[in-house]
Amino acid sequence: MMMTLKDSIRFFTAESHIMPGLSLACGTADSVLTAHGGMADEAAGRPLTPDHIFDLASLTKLFTGLMVMRLHEEGRLDLTAPITAYAPMFSRLTGVSVAQVLGFELSLTTAERLDAQTSPEAARKLLFDIRPGEVTGRAYSDMHAMVLRHVIEGAAQESYAALLNERILAPLGMRNTYLVVPEDKRPLCVSCDREHRLERGRYILRDGVTPGTPHDPKARVLFPEPCGHAGLFSTRGDLVKLCQGLLKAEVISRDGLIAMSRNRTGYQRPDGTYQQYLGAQCYVKHPIQRFSEVPVYESDKAISLSGFTGHHLSVDVETGVFALFLGSRAQNRLTVLVPQEGRALTDYGLNPDGTGALSWPDGTRVYSSVNYVYQKDAHFHQAVADEMGLPR
Repeated sequence: MMMTLKDSIRFFTAESHIMPGLSLACGTADSVLTAHGGMADEAAGRPLTPDHIFDLASLTKLFTGLMVMRLHEEGRLDLTAPITAYAPMFSRLTGVSVAQVLGFELSLTTAERLDAQTSPEAARKLLFDIRPGEVTGRAYSDMHAMVLRHVIEGAAQESYAALLNERILAPLGMRNTYLVVPEDKRPLCVSCDREHRLERGRYILRDGVTPGTPHDPKARVLFPEPCGHAGLFSTRGDLVKLCQGLLKAEVISRDGLIAMSRNRTGYQRPDGTYQQYLGAQCYVKHPIQRFSEVPVYESDKAISLSGFTGHHLSVDVETGVFALFLGSRAQNRLTVLVPQEGRALTDYGLNPDGTGALSWPDGTRVYSSVNYVYQKDAHFHQAVADEMGLPR
């Protein structure tokens, strides 16, 4: 049975209630299909429109990675040089190369949590004291992009914001993409407020997230300072321009995009499990589709990223295809459920796949977006493949 983008929206919003609203796009360098539906702000009853602005969360990392590659192609940044050649404040990263940080090839840790700091000054001091180590578990991290933000500024001797505008936003005509959303645009920002979490019996409600301010806790501490890992806001239309600009080699070269898609971390462990497959500030093709952010219809030369607030973006220079998924899974939803020992998701009233709803201590029913990423292949990427006539 053929699926459409509208079917995808219906599943995620009206049927499963995984998220209040969803905006989708897919296409090539010269064509695009789009659809949207649901609510931008459920509590206020505001329907989602193509003009609404999303908190991109970790999709911000893609912009950081692209700027590193752009400066490298311009001859202004040597990927083999140490981090301290461009950002000497990271004194503990002497001998660590830009390429290692760009590709998540080592771990970066701080003495305390950045999001636990109470001021930008304290967070910045902690970040500058960051330390390298071996990757022993999950390789993906926010910390690498936070370091690269300072590397970019040191290499170009310009601010991250200025470089972002000069190298990406202005050339592609992305006029609705912001590090700081203007006041008159705040009403168009999709809400990320009232995120619910249940972590080993602790009920956590994150409210008071004003539309137009970052949902990410580390970015919130440093706001309005750019962070590199999160904090960027944009519309579907602007992100389509980015995807098509990448396919046309208008940001970095085709070879540069292929270099970003090279696996730097992934491998099969002796026990048969896999380490994450990561490229240059992005995900790359994983040998097991269930664990791959790159859809089945894209090649091993594709780059992809997801965002905690409910997003997916992938671009493949080999097939010439892109896919874009912009959602609002943090808005009044259960985003994380870490069961207590011996318990499963079903013990809390959810379905085995993480969908459904549970009762909050105040008696309200809260819909779940837990494990929503595993729904994308069947309920988004199949629709993209069908609409575009791609293999699935």
